[in-house]
Amino acid sequence: MAYDGKILRRAYQKFEEDRQQRQERFQSRRESIFLRQPRLRQIEGELRTTMSRIIASALRRGTDPLPAVEVLKEENLGLQEEKRRLLAQMGLPEDALEEKPACPLCGDSGYRGGQVCRCLRKYYAREQQKELSRMLDLGGQSFETFSLSWYSDTYDPALGISPRKNMARILEICRSYAETFSQDSGSLLLTGDPGLGKTFLSAAIARVVSGDGWSVVYDTAGRIFQRFEAQKFGREEGDGASADVERVLGCDLLILDDLGTEMTTAFVQSALYQIVNTRLLEKRPTILSTNLKVEALHSRYSPQIASRIEGEYQILPFFGEDIRRLKRERG
Repeated sequence: MAYDGKILRRAYQKFEEDRQQRQERFQSRRESIFLRQPRLRQIEGELRTTMSRIIASALRRGTDPLPAVEVLKEENLGLQEEKRRLLAQMGLPEDALEEKPACPLCGDSGYRGGQVCRCLRKYYAREQQKELSRMLDLGGQSFETFSLSWYSDTYDPALGISPRKNMARILEICRSYAETFSQDSGSLLLTGDPGLGKTFLSAAIARVVSGDGWSVVYDTAGRIFQRFEAQKFGREEGDGASADVERVLGCDLLILDDLGTEMTTAFVQSALYQIVNTRLLEKRPTILSTNLKVEALHSRYSPQIASRIEGEYQILPFFGEDIRRLKRERG
């Protein structure tokens, strides 16, 4: 699983803020307990300092510290029993003065075995969805709100299927793709005229996949190619463009929208081939959305690009009437 460094830093910052708040609340609860029963503060202090004091004393004398440790154990058992009794008298559990991590797997460090722990992944998913929401309506565009009623159920003999039946099939493919997403999911090409739901279903997929903690990058083809150009020719200070290119190539799922609306130059051809080829080789799924017909890919882009897309991507053809226009007409 790949992580966007920029989003992960924001997620970890929020993770740390929440951890600090939990610690402050715990310390406040401890202090209120000590104010109710001052003897508990004394016991806590004795339990904390006695061990180091006795061992240090034994080592200074050059004697074996083990007998002192045995004495300490007896002393500590007595203190712990007194603490339990006092807490019980206050109606509190015996571990009321012990701070427990919110995540027992990583101890609230956010990492486990050198990997991002599931607790931090939840923060990452939330921050990533905030990022995606700047361009997509993740709140309104979901599989549950996708309506097939905008598509005609009249059989089209030229296509061999009705628009509604075709979209029902595409909806289920996209839903299954999102809910079972992995590095083995493969790539999709959403193709068809404007206003048929390509961006809507892209947003629905992004919502589910990012919510499961996978890294998702969504952007238009034009903006992505601009970032590649800025990185290639050093047209901005700092390494922002390089970081953006790395995100595009390295994210778990790339959704590249409006392919075909950009100016098609030799550089764009090269950048698109790099994106398609690199991500296929590294088994990183990609969703391309375009208003172009599949056959138009051959005339607009190089044979290598068109061949890779046709051969490796699952092609989902959208057809029907422009839903945005229908909504305007129906008020």
